[in-house]
Amino acid sequence: MRLPWRILTLHTAAPMRRAFSAPAGVLSFVPPCSTTDAHSLELLQEFVSRARRLFVITGAGLSTESGIPDYRSEGVGLYARTDRRPMQHAEFVRSAKSRQRYWARNFVGWPQFSSRQPNSAHKVLQRWEARGKLHWLVTQNVDALHSKAGQKAMTELHGCSHRVMCLGCGTISAREELQKRFLALNPDWRAQAGAVAPDGDVFLEDEQVLHFRVPSCEFCGGILKPEVTFFGDSVNRATVQSVHDRLAESDAVLVVGSSLQVYSGYRFLLAASDRKMPVAILNIGSTRADHLAELKVSGRCGEVLSAIQPL
Repeated sequence: MRLPWRILTLHTAAPMRRAFSAPAGVLSFVPPCSTTDAHSLELLQEFVSRARRLFVITGAGLSTESGIPDYRSEGVGLYARTDRRPMQHAEFVRSAKSRQRYWARNFVGWPQFSSRQPNSAHKVLQRWEARGKLHWLVTQNVDALHSKAGQKAMTELHGCSHRVMCLGCGTISAREELQKRFLALNPDWRAQAGAVAPDGDVFLEDEQVLHFRVPSCEFCGGILKPEVTFFGDSVNRATVQSVHDRLAESDAVLVVGSSLQVYSGYRFLLAASDRKMPVAILNIGSTRADHLAELKVSGRCGEVLSAIQPL
């Protein structure tokens, strides 16, 4: 049975004791947000407790608490900080110069990006899976932090930047191995990195990448691309159908850290609404699916989820 729709904002209140912490500086990409109030936590606890097969959708707002920036957060996201825009699929495929620029930036940013670790929210969701509360998790993130946390029942909707695919023969390889090939091809190449960007790269000026060498597929000589869905591309149909199947097996939907502005994730909220499934959203700021939610809580993912028990 659906609850009356409620928009709940986490009001500023005396901090509550909970198992939540983040290293200094890591939260620099998290938008300002007030402290969680007890009433909002109680309502979210009720929602989670009622669910027996919870379907969770996560987004970039979850990983900002691990020090990975996102695109859309007010004041701190990529769009707010710079005029840079993410790589488009058609541009990557069409232009060798664009691929050179992309891989040079990715090469410089990879050591920092790949070293990021799961935060308390990732760990809570993994525990919910282990306890049988969480039936399936769909992440729009490509940072592998859910995998690092031990999540198993999961779909990486937009792929994973820790894997590389050949556009020619389809071979999948580890991004870490490609880093070694970059180093071998560019032993004397140096670049001064600018601001950190989402998806594992940094900002470099065009003249800095002119002499950066990009390897081809070791098997067929084809173009190498991260196994992620770039902007302008679409998610594999089989993947989408698989997620719909997992949604049909579930009895409630919880969105964590996503504005759902991209249709690839939003479509599952529309499907949940068609199925009359209860929906709750935990996110800082408004989302595209607020009108579909019975419960909307604004707060830091790690802080809020750490206070919820998978009863």
